[in-house]
Amino acid sequence: MPAPILPLIDAAARWPERGALIGLDLGTKTIGVAASDPDRRIAAGVTTIHRKAFKTDAARLLAIAAERNAIGFVLGLPINMDGSEGPRAQSTRAFARNLAGLTDLAIGLWDERLSTAAVERELIGMDVSRARRAEVIDEHAAMFILQGALDRLARRRQEP
Repeated sequence: MPAPILPLIDAAARWPERGALIGLDLGTKTIGVAASDPDRRIAAGVTTIHRKAFKTDAARLLAIAAERNAIGFVLGLPINMDGSEGPRAQSTRAFARNLAGLTDLAIGLWDERLSTAAVERELIGMDVSRARRAEVIDEHAAMFILQGALDRLARRRQEP
């Protein structure tokens, strides 16, 4: 049975209380990958996958998830500033559907508006060279996306 693909909060209801999450920033040429600790407090960069074929990319992602005993995925959904979904969001949803067919780990979708821009500003502020930024931007964007999702889940746990 394919994994459910849900908004973050709905996906979180299907995840065990403890366990790492894998965060993904899908680009056209690369996939940034981040992972959380089992307590879901901190997101750390894992790698940038240079996209080849879907099955190859998915196998790598599932291997990373297995290595880290992950209990779910958080996939950045690139929503337009007006709240609509364009071609990139549709492509992300198609990737999620294809990945869901290969795993039973629930996939949570998280609004990633401006994540890459925010990460780029941060890297520029740290005086990272243009070449180095190009190497790490997707992995850092995955960290940014996953950390935002982790923070949202932590706030939700504190709500009465």
